[in-house]
Amino acid sequence: MARKSITKRIRITKKGKLARRARGLSHTRTNKKTNQLMRRRGGRNLVMSAKNINKFL
Repeated sequence: MARKSITKRIRITKKGKLARRARGLSHTRTNKKTNQLMRRRGGRNLVMSAKNINKFL
């Protein structure tokens, strides 16, 4: 059984890596500095062991 909270937030790339969105981009962006927002662009790679990947997905 997949953990729905995890499966909604990550995706598996073509090469089998786990990717997620950077935190802090959904709302209250006006209070954040431009450099903070620029650093958060793009995705992040998740590092998990195979045991944990199978447990959550």
